[in-house]
Amino acid sequence: GGVGRRVVARLRKKGIRVRALVRDPEKARKMLGSDVEIVAADITQPATLLPEMFRGVTGVICATSCKVVPKEGDTPDRKKYYQGVKFYDPTIQGDTPEMVDYRGLAHLVDAAKDALPGAATAPKTAGPGPGEGGGSSEDAPLHLAGGSGSGGVASRLEWGALDDVVMGGVSSSGVKQAERTSGEEDAALVFEGVVRTENNGGFASMRTKNLDPPVDLSAYNGLVMRVKGNGMRFKFLVRTDAGFDTVAYSTSFDTKDQEWHDIALPFDGFTPVFRAQTLDRKDAEPLDPSTIVSLQIMLSKFEYDGDLNPSFVPGPFSLPIESIKAVSAMETDTKGNCPKFIYVSSAGVTRPDRPGIDVTKEPPAVGMNDALGGILTYKLKGEDYLRSSGLPFTIVRPCALTEEPEGADLVVEQGDAMVGKISREDVAELCCSLLDSPQCVGTTFEVKSTVPFSETFEGPGEAKAGVDRDWDAILAGLRKGVTGKTVGGVYTADRPEEDFAAETQA
Repeated sequence: GGVGRRVVARLRKKGIRVRALVRDPEKARKMLGSDVEIVAADITQPATLLPEMFRGVTGVICATSCKVVPKEGDTPDRKKYYQGVKFYDPTIQGDTPEMVDYRGLAHLVDAAKDALPGAATAPKTAGPGPGEGGGSSEDAPLHLAGGSGSGGVASRLEWGALDDVVMGGVSSSGVKQAERTSGEEDAALVFEGVVRTENNGGFASMRTKNLDPPVDLSAYNGLVMRVKGNGMRFKFLVRTDAGFDTVAYSTSFDTKDQEWHDIALPFDGFTPVFRAQTLDRKDAEPLDPSTIVSLQIMLSKFEYDGDLNPSFVPGPFSLPIESIKAVSAMETDTKGNCPKFIYVSSAGVTRPDRPGIDVTKEPPAVGMNDALGGILTYKLKGEDYLRSSGLPFTIVRPCALTEEPEGADLVVEQGDAMVGKISREDVAELCCSLLDSPQCVGTTFEVKSTVPFSETFEGPGEAKAGVDRDWDAILAGLRKGVTGKTVGGVYTADRPEEDFAAETQA
């Protein structure tokens, strides 16, 4: 739809791999492009939400909604509906709000809970805590060279080059011990070389000799690697089979140009692949970290299933590596506990049952809620289901959605009293930013632009064009547990429900 396709476009522009879950693959392909990974499912039919669709997924942005159309009809591209300013008498077409906005969302949440990191389950740890006689992540049984890991597990990693010459290419690479300097940080190893694309080639890699016996990392949640990046995307592959050309488990990671930084590689983010083709559950089981046989780091022209690496540039490259460590759940999340499920709901969902509400001053959907099949009521039920799911969530309630350009000044509030409009472009940008916003976990909020309905926003103007928003400042001060619902016949406004309940009981 209007927000979802913009989210896909923005994530792809950032170099983030996207999997789009759609009802109509042919229509989605035309809308999203031929190089987007598309899976077909219907959230109203839970049996279609297969586990493999969520394999490797680290976050969900849900912009689903039942279909609202003008009673008088619309253009093939739905211009009347999408423009969002002029009122057209609406009706529901197709599946009801109950089936889409409540039950459908609940089905999607249930399907995602088993795959998304950060759900409310007992976390794994790297061993006993401080003072309990166990090791910390510093004792993790993987190091670049030498020594032995915790529990006496041999952890020497012997690296060698493995390039596209094995398939007729002409790329070349090597692994060297880094020279120690007086700089702030020193690399232990440097992976460097030249990637060329002649003869259908286009990759270089460094791979360890097989670990014998295999290393057991089942007590850990993933790896953290410290690198000095070059701005390109690499792959990290793990094998649990001693064979040379066997199934691998792969994840991609982006690097920052000329900056030292940590790369988190949670085990539940690795996808089974064979020669860069992803495998279904029937062809490969999920990664079992109890039998790690080898590791591999690769710079490739290709991502997976024929997709191109969006940041790949042929030619010389260098990737200094300071460390690779097996770590606990907390340490694999270098962004903090960011939202893993972002739901685009709607302003007004709590207002149909609010005492003393004047529907003439509210968005039309408030007064027409019953006529539209309880659309706001069921959106609120869907919100409540997500809030109780245990997933790290954020719920966004935009005001009236328009096709105006992005870039207007935005206002964020809580308590569901906001009236106004906002561009779908701005909502898409907000949703993408929330994936890196740990302060927004567990929050529900409304958002609009400062442009009144009576004015048409033409764009931010040359002075503001291309200026990045300070989302931390815009989203500052949000409080968890605020919903704007009515509890015991009283409007909770911008107070957390739990605080309000405690006040009324006192």
